Amino acid sequence: MKHILVVNGSPRKKGNSVILAEQVMLGAREAGAQVEIFFLHNMSIQPCNACDACQETQDCTIQDDMQILYPKLRRADAIVIASPIYWFTISAQTKLFIDRWYALQGPQGNALAGKQIGIVLTYGDTDPFTSGAVNAIHTLQDMCRYIEANIAGIVYGSATKEGEIQNQPSLLEKAYQLGQKLGA
Repeated sequence: MKHILVVNGSPRKKGNSVILAEQVMLGAREAGAQVEIFFLHNMSIQPCNACDACQETQDCTIQDDMQILYPKLRRADAIVIASPIYWFTISAQTKLFIDRWYALQGPQGNALAGKQIGIVLTYGDTDPFTSGAVNAIHTLQDMCRYIEANIAGIVYGSATKEGEIQNQPSLLEKAYQLGQKLGA
């Protein structure tokens, strides 16, 4: 059974990125995967303090909620990053979470190498370029290339009001299909 970790960087429990992430989760579960979701906004995650102690041990010295997520990241077969676009890129919650992945690499290698990554993004503008979604996609592509993880799929779409993404059945289906792919 595959283990899929979904992290959502939205402050809204019923936001558009949450709705798409739920479709990914549904597809993955129906494909037979075990799925767990965390809402980063409700977690205490501090910024990296650049002490570099983790580069010796692959363990972060900061005692916060990342200590809950590190073993789950190591165990996961796939990781789904869901985020709204804020100020032309991923949310601050999502960025803090990803910055702390630094502790998962070191002389022993990278604990995330070879993992499947799913990306779910929503934005208020009608264009992925002017909204900043393209900036977020490029950032996440570069990050995955660096850690040698594989992007299994990217689902992104526009919705200005909370929950409005539900009016886009083709986008919901794309998210579901990403989940099916990750869970198979």
